[in-house]
Amino acid sequence: MAQSRNSNTLAVPQATAALNQLKYEVAQELGIQIPQDGYMGYMATRDAGSIGGNITRRLVQIAEQTLAGQSGFRS
Repeated sequence: MAQSRNSNTLAVPQATAALNQLKYEVAQELGIQIPQDGYMGYMATRDAGSIGGNITRRLVQIAEQTLAGQSGFRS
């Protein structure tokens, strides 16, 4: 039997709380209700994908702003 590997490990484990907060903020902006218990297994795939896509967009935007603010990075 093959062993399963969890690929959802964070590069920075201390970011868990911030990412969860971002998830709830994005869901609220999109008008998507996240269950009180936090279990998203019964959520529609379309809604979960919408939340994930918007989180990714926002994280890329944050990274671009951070890189643009650092000296030594020029495009």
